[in-house]
Amino acid sequence: MEEGKRQRQVAGAIQEEMNDIFRRLNLSMIAGGMVSISSVKVTPDLLEARIYLSIFQVPDTKEVMKVIESRVWEIKKELADRVKHQFRRIPVLHFYLDDTLDYVFKMEEIFKQISAEKKPAIESDDANSAANDGDDTHQESN
Repeated sequence: MEEGKRQRQVAGAIQEEMNDIFRRLNLSMIAGGMVSISSVKVTPDLLEARIYLSIFQVPDTKEVMKVIESRVWEIKKELADRVKHQFRRIPVLHFYLDDTLDYVFKMEEIFKQISAEKKPAIESDDANSAANDGDDTHQESN
């Protein structure tokens, strides 16, 4: 189902505020890696917000998610202080790991492997066709 206009507005406002909250609470850099909010989805009743986190160069993503989950009350309180005049009710926050970057890196590796496997086959086909071309011209002259 397509998101409504108000859902997109609320999600955009939450994402903007959450980026600032994460910076202020020092949650954007955890365990030597970077945490950013890739997207926010809000339910049609505007009572739940799904916040997708992109975690980069962190050895243990589960530990980072635990740190964020342990501070969810503090994050929600900060969000409520900032948007209390814009929203009737502050949505319940749910954090999810956005693994699209990992997926992209895996796909790039697969494409590199495929192209590496095709290059020797293409080179051998070119060599065979060059040898055959030479044979064809030699036979025509006879």
